[in-house]
Amino acid sequence: MNAANEDIAVEVRGLVNRFGRQAVHDGLDMQVVRGEVFGILGGSGSGKSVLLRTILGLRRPQAGSVHVNGVDLTQLGGAAMREAKAGYGVTFQQGALFSALTVRENVQLPMLEHLRHLPSDALEELTRLKIALVGLPADAGAKYPSQLSGGMIKRAALARALALDPKLLFLDEPTSGLDPISAAAFDDLIAYLQKELRLTVVMITHDLDTIFRLCDRVGVIVDRKMITDTRERIVDNPHPWIKTYFHGTRAARFVAKPEEAVHGA
Repeated sequence: MNAANEDIAVEVRGLVNRFGRQAVHDGLDMQVVRGEVFGILGGSGSGKSVLLRTILGLRRPQAGSVHVNGVDLTQLGGAAMREAKAGYGVTFQQGALFSALTVRENVQLPMLEHLRHLPSDALEELTRLKIALVGLPADAGAKYPSQLSGGMIKRAALARALALDPKLLFLDEPTSGLDPISAAAFDDLIAYLQKELRLTVVMITHDLDTIFRLCDRVGVIVDRKMITDTRERIVDNPHPWIKTYFHGTRAARFVAKPEEAVHGA
């Protein structure tokens, strides 16, 4: 890729992650360009979640570098790491909302840590805006996670991820557990927010609909490394796992006429 360094939102170089003698990643490289939607795929046990945790600074690799917004997170700790984490938002697969807090309180958590200078009325207004931004009704703010549907939990987690107005967003299996209609609606929401807020989005997903609706490029973890290409070209990669994934029965409608499939979704 010939993009200048300032155009790279995430850069992983020579990443090695091991558990005992088992190598999950062995020299994995990855680049995410600002403004794109980048999908991460891979089979069970390929290390998708381990990669995400490493990129987020939640795990220190055995070797390699992880630059996020130009900063190598593998070299940070303490206050510097907390400051770096304020530059991106994250949603995890099950939402990871605090069950004892309301939606409003969950969304406010990053603000209370990083926007302490704001008066309480400004924090409340900002929280209401974030809740509305993800398509939740105003009364959702007073509800607890146990009172929400799966789709509403995903949206509440997204509101929290956007609390500090990050330009970089990480999504872990954003549509898992949702019915097809709710999943499509969530995909549409991500597409809208990505365009309107000029976000860079990195997502782990196995959902073919999401891949062909949203992703500009795809990185597939195979053989402990990553193969990256555009959404249109990755389907022709000869690697056996990629061929099986993109040329199975579920993928037929996308691979035959991907553009038609996307617009008809």
